[in-house]
Amino acid sequence: MDASRSRRRRAPFLIGLLAILTALPVGYFLFLHEAPAPAPVSMPAPAPKVSTPPPAPEPPRLVELKLQEIRGTVEVRRGGGEWRGASVGEALRASDAVRTLAGSYAVLIGGEAVEVRMEPGTEVTVAELTDTLSRLLLGKGMTTMRVRSSSGAPHALELTATGSDAVARSQGGAFTVSNNGAGTVALATLEGETTLSGQQRSVVVLAGQQSVVRPGQAPSAPAPIPASLLLKVNWPDRPRRQILISGQTEPGTQVLANGEGVLPDAQGRFSFPLTLKEGSNPVRVQVRSVGGLRQEEQRALQVDTTPPKAVTVDPGLWNDPAPPPP
Repeated sequence: MDASRSRRRRAPFLIGLLAILTALPVGYFLFLHEAPAPAPVSMPAPAPKVSTPPPAPEPPRLVELKLQEIRGTVEVRRGGGEWRGASVGEALRASDAVRTLAGSYAVLIGGEAVEVRMEPGTEVTVAELTDTLSRLLLGKGMTTMRVRSSSGAPHALELTATGSDAVARSQGGAFTVSNNGAGTVALATLEGETTLSGQQRSVVVLAGQQSVVRPGQAPSAPAPIPASLLLKVNWPDRPRRQILISGQTEPGTQVLANGEGVLPDAQGRFSFPLTLKEGSNPVRVQVRSVGGLRQEEQRALQVDTTPPKAVTVDPGLWNDPAPPPP
């Protein structure tokens, strides 16, 4: 009886012990056991960056110069062709040339950007024309050029000269250039500023200033445009049918004799032959500087080649007078 009662007492103890032993692994798993770290999730590799090249700049558009105004005799030449008469509205492109003869005048425009005014006896050749640059060649004579921005885009005007390494360049200015074709180039700036280069030296010519490039020399230091212009003409005392007239003016000045261009040398000396007719011969010498100054001299040269009339002599003039009557 005591034994069964003892077994009944041990039974709850054994059951509790068994429950505790059973709960130990569960508690360990729930509270003490660290869960394994989650396996790393592999992210997809980023796509390689493809560098997009910047868009290529648009090439400059080719443009043209047009003859807006013509006075007198103006001629054009296509490439290396023959000279022929020009007409208003005619377009000039690269390698084309235009010239004004004696007493003639022409105005060329390049859209809103460029204006070229050619004095008599001037020749200009087109070297390059785009919407950002106009490059021209002054063969001889004198021209006034203006350049301005076109539709907000900057535009450059560049002028070279035959017989010289001088280069004039401007953006948004106005200037006058003369070239005698033998290395003397003069420039005056009317508006804005112009860069004049030669012999690896450059000067900036401001509005109201001028500079001269002589053969084999760099541009002179910019100086104010003078208030007067020198002109001295050596007129013949006794004109003949064939004469030579000479004179002196400022270097880089344009000289016209009866409308025909005369090329002065690097010191401004000039001469030109003339064939005169019998009687009165009006001769007009005009000079114009790049600064806009003008001067002139004129004479009416008289030519008289008729021989003097023969003198009739009374034969009795040389006889002794008759003796008086007795």
